[in-house]
Amino acid sequence: MLKRIFTIILISVFSACNTGDKPADDTPVNNLPAPQPITFSIDAAYPHDTAAFTQGLQFYKGKLYEGTGEFEESTLRIVDLKTGKVEKKYLIPDTTIFGEGITIFKNKIYQLTWQSHKIFVYNLNDIMHPIKTLNWFSEGWGITNDGNNLIISDGVTDKIYYALPDEEKNEMHLIKTLTVADNTGVLDNLNELEFIDGYIYANRWQTDYILKIDTANGHVVGKIDLTGLLAQYDAKEMTHNTNVLNGIAYDSTTKKLYITGKRWPKMFEIHLNQ
Repeated sequence: MLKRIFTIILISVFSACNTGDKPADDTPVNNLPAPQPITFSIDAAYPHDTAAFTQGLQFYKGKLYEGTGEFEESTLRIVDLKTGKVEKKYLIPDTTIFGEGITIFKNKIYQLTWQSHKIFVYNLNDIMHPIKTLNWFSEGWGITNDGNNLIISDGVTDKIYYALPDEEKNEMHLIKTLTVADNTGVLDNLNELEFIDGYIYANRWQTDYILKIDTANGHVVGKIDLTGLLAQYDAKEMTHNTNVLNGIAYDSTTKKLYITGKRWPKMFEIHLNQ
């Protein structure tokens, strides 16, 4: 067991590279308070498949589900947490599809696609082929659910969408939209999502942060800083293919989070100190 406690240091949030960096301070541009730093402890580090371009994680009834991306390589898989071995894998046959986030909602698995405007639906007990394809109006990045609605990010905007599937019409019905912001302004690049104890936790693409978002108003109330996490524990296995932080799965029974990244050699088991 690894027992190192990280203290989070609040630093400025950067916008997407195509919009330029924000000033390197946290001067408020609105009346929102700065997000509170969230500290955490690392309890274990497990192997992770370095071929997995991780887009979504879900821990459900003792099993770890993972959705991966890249054209010609996108998959849905069930993974043994402690060994990192893939127990079952469905390779999406359409090579134009780039897989994105996943969530389990009412005994079905929903898998986003990046720019294809499609959401694949699988029976929970059979991941080897989709049973439905739903139309979605925007890009798909991250997806989670609160037990009542699917919750989806599109990455390119500061929006998070609440929606419900209409399987008869093969489409999604939009319920409401949240605008995500902190004291520096609105925030885009919201990627993998996880719903935990009434809050949305979101990876912010190309950063080492996970944001804690208030579902009532979209305000970022907390921030987990994972800077240097992989390099600290597995620098020797990092290669030019090792990509950014992405992947949050929550075990509501143990209150543990499982954190990884795209083609990371490690999956980290952590708990939040709050």
